[in-house]
Amino acid sequence: MKNTLELTAALRHPQAIQAMASAIGTAATMLETPLHIMEICGGHTHSIMKYGIDTLMPENIRFVHGPGCPVCVLPKVRVDHAICMATQPDTILVCLGDMMRVPGSGGQSLQHVRADGADVRFVYSPLDVLPIAAENPGKTVVFFAIGFETTTPTTASLLHTVQANNLSNIVFHINHVMVPPAVTALLQSGSSSVNAFIVPGHVSAISGWKPYEKLAEEHQVPFVVSGFEPVDILAAVRTIVTQSLEKKPAAHNDYRRVVSYEGNSRARELVDLYFEPRSTFPWRGLGDIPASALQLRERFRHLDAEILFQSVLPENSSDDHRNCLCGAILRGVALPGQCQLFGRQCTPSNPQGSCMVSSEGACAAYYKYRGEAL
Repeated sequence: MKNTLELTAALRHPQAIQAMASAIGTAATMLETPLHIMEICGGHTHSIMKYGIDTLMPENIRFVHGPGCPVCVLPKVRVDHAICMATQPDTILVCLGDMMRVPGSGGQSLQHVRADGADVRFVYSPLDVLPIAAENPGKTVVFFAIGFETTTPTTASLLHTVQANNLSNIVFHINHVMVPPAVTALLQSGSSSVNAFIVPGHVSAISGWKPYEKLAEEHQVPFVVSGFEPVDILAAVRTIVTQSLEKKPAAHNDYRRVVSYEGNSRARELVDLYFEPRSTFPWRGLGDIPASALQLRERFRHLDAEILFQSVLPENSSDDHRNCLCGAILRGVALPGQCQLFGRQCTPSNPQGSCMVSSEGACAAYYKYRGEAL
């Protein structure tokens, strides 16, 4: 068995990349209709940009970037919640690093309120909240939980520790969302030309690839689970082309070294213990999507920051900058280079929209790998 370094080198080998791209180009000449492939993960977007995979594709195959970045899809009102909670007396707001610079209403961010004196801290793991709470027993520590199926188990693990040790000064603002409902909403909207999907590998490591079988069958489009190296992504494209030529769209796992059919059942059991689906949740760019996010189960609602701070949390937010295309990019109907703000008023140091802030955002990927302006 190859070690990790050997495997990574093989999956990035220039000759392998060129050979696969050439084979895809040859096969694509037989396609009856163009393929518009949406990758539903910011990690895939960055790999596509970094290795120039999109430039290797024939004219009838193009990539469309979807709602694969949890920070990007977070609606502005939820950012406003974080800012509001951070400014309450005797409160510490803890979040993951990408959240710090996401603009809320009026362009204000957690970074701004921290500079003004609010106690806002970023961590690399939810479990890092524990020492913060232990060192500040007289303060309420709010963990602003965010992410797809990949990170939800780590929030559940923190919840488990809080419950087991009866820790009274940690509460949770839950913003965990799920991929399949968002994909369903995109397909049902009819607003996008997407006719194939590359499914995120790390999400599928938790959920398994089973959930995509029903989606592929109902909507008659390919759903292919992929890893993040260039050969991984090209293998997924090759599978999509093959399915399209054979007119047999299906869910398929091309990331077998990591992903199984059922996924990580132990992680999902822990998540199910503490969480249940919300009736609906607002996504930036996509609107309200039924059963697309999680909330604490009834018996754990005493840990819910939305209830604790209910009297002060804003219900509405201001609109995005009128020229910001983040919402359209997340729906797969626009590209970063089509935005008037890109590389001008909107840069990583001065982001106008969440797609430029996050390390997984499509605009951040274009800016990093394709230059300041397109």
